[in-house]
Amino acid sequence: MTMQFQTPNTRRSFLKRSGMGFGSIALNSLLSKDSLAAQQAETHFPGKAKHVIHVFLNGGMSQVDTFDPKPELTKRGGQMLPFDNLQTERRTGVALPSPFEFKQHGVSGIPVSDLFPHLSKCVDDMAVIRSMYAELPSHELSLMLMNTGTQRLVWPSMGSWLTWGMGSGNENLPGFIALCPGGMPVGGAGNWRSAFLPGVYQGTHIDTSKTNPRELISNATNTRLTHQEQRKHFDLLQAMNRRHAELRPNEQSLEARIQSFELAYRMQFEATDAFDVSKEPDHILKLYGEGPQNRQLLMARRLVERGVRFVQTWHGNMQPWDSHSNIKDTHRTVANQCDQGLAALIIDLKQRGLLDETLILCTGEFGRTPSVEMDQGGGGAAQGRDHNHWGFSLWMAGGGIKGGTTYGATDEFGFKAIENPVSIHDLHATMLHLLGFDHEKLTYRYAGRDFRLTDVFGEVVREMIS
Repeated sequence: MTMQFQTPNTRRSFLKRSGMGFGSIALNSLLSKDSLAAQQAETHFPGKAKHVIHVFLNGGMSQVDTFDPKPELTKRGGQMLPFDNLQTERRTGVALPSPFEFKQHGVSGIPVSDLFPHLSKCVDDMAVIRSMYAELPSHELSLMLMNTGTQRLVWPSMGSWLTWGMGSGNENLPGFIALCPGGMPVGGAGNWRSAFLPGVYQGTHIDTSKTNPRELISNATNTRLTHQEQRKHFDLLQAMNRRHAELRPNEQSLEARIQSFELAYRMQFEATDAFDVSKEPDHILKLYGEGPQNRQLLMARRLVERGVRFVQTWHGNMQPWDSHSNIKDTHRTVANQCDQGLAALIIDLKQRGLLDETLILCTGEFGRTPSVEMDQGGGGAAQGRDHNHWGFSLWMAGGGIKGGTTYGATDEFGFKAIENPVSIHDLHATMLHLLGFDHEKLTYRYAGRDFRLTDVFGEVVREMIS
């Protein structure tokens, strides 16, 4: 198996492609005095972004209640809408007008609902795509599609692709970290899996509901041995592991395990500091606000500041934004939990000079219907919205994105993307382009074929790029 990563023929890229990465490990050891330089990105062309923060509002944010106002939906409230048999997961009824008020904000005049009073002040740094679409109205399948580019097969997540392609900016922290308070989202670790890429590129999950940094990573610190004693024990263990691996040169999972031991050893000295937001000055803590959502967005900034390539922040376990009933209260609750932190993240990165090199991507897995959802028996409505994969909104900021812009449109009711539709593959292609990759060339040979994040699809949305 060879790595079909089309980069300049540098000594490190050759070693990275050869022998499943063992040569690269050896070279990094030789260059340990300059380890960060040894792990700099090898991209196809100069990228504008060096890091990604993917804010996942899992459960499905409603586009017609956030970034895609529809006056016609308000006019037709209580009436049946003329849809052409667009399938949803559950039965829906009449038009449900948005209970939230939209206003234009910033110099660009982008309309945002009153769900996001803090974030709306940052619209001139944001680009809103209103014409996203997925393939099916299912949480599990749509989460896999957004994260891996496929909803049926076991493929690597985009965070794994990115860290495999770019390397790590900090040898003492994972290149890909998934922050999720209270447990796991639907699909669990499958959302940040490395699949057939080397296991070292799988995302590391952190439960950010815990407030003590030492509790965020279990067993990070050995309380019984000194650092020197740990080093001796660890060197012996790794020597035995390497001898074992030499007899099994094609065991990719074994190499991943050996590398994970090395990373875990190094993490105990830096990870606790990275997750300790109490070290921030009072004005920064006040900027982000309280609560697990805002706290983990601050952690995300601290992580990219330390060189982590891909940070994913999940709103919570299962699907918090899944508002099948009473969307007025349920969406208000979850938006209040993250609005201040989202605005703070943009402001904070910008004031530190990091926004230009950090791409913020804020998505759900799909949107929600403009029509009201009926109960499971087909009876009365509960003022909520069903899953809608036909058209939804997301926003991006930083990392080469053209701020203060909107792209695409749904129909007059906000159901289906009709103007400049953007697929998940197009989104992935655009993200990779901003990072300096041609999505058609970032390939990995496995099982006799070349795989890529965008499969055989994807077009870069150049109108969104500054």
